Amino acid sequence: QVQLVESGGGLVQAGGSLRLSCAASGSIFKINVMGWYRQAPGKQRELVAVISAGKTNYRDSVKGRFTISDDNAKNTVYLQMDSLEPEDTAAYYCNMVVNTTPMRYLEVWGQGTQVTVSS
Repeated sequence: QVQLVESGGGLVQAGGSLRLSCAASGSIFKINVMGWYRQAPGKQRELVAVISAGKTNYRDSVKGRFTISDDNAKNTVYLQMDSLEPEDTAAYYCNMVVNTTPMRYLEVWGQGTQVTVSS
């Protein structure tokens, strides 16, 4: 079993910043991919940013404003969000692909944290 615990969401004014954290615990052999998704009311869940083996990718709308990073020693991924816009308002979910043994892996989701950006 692997659990993800997120923190750092909240209410912020447009132009402000927030930092999300997601820590994994449990039967972890290796974490392969760490990412952040978001889902606004009435919309599909969408990928925001992903990091794997030091390489990062972002959806176009957050490039230059959001930064994903990880701390492998702590099994933690971060999402620094700057210059926030009302359109960034959503529930943000952490996602990881984790090897629990050298031959077995699973995909795990966090519980979600709300980010609300006021105009």
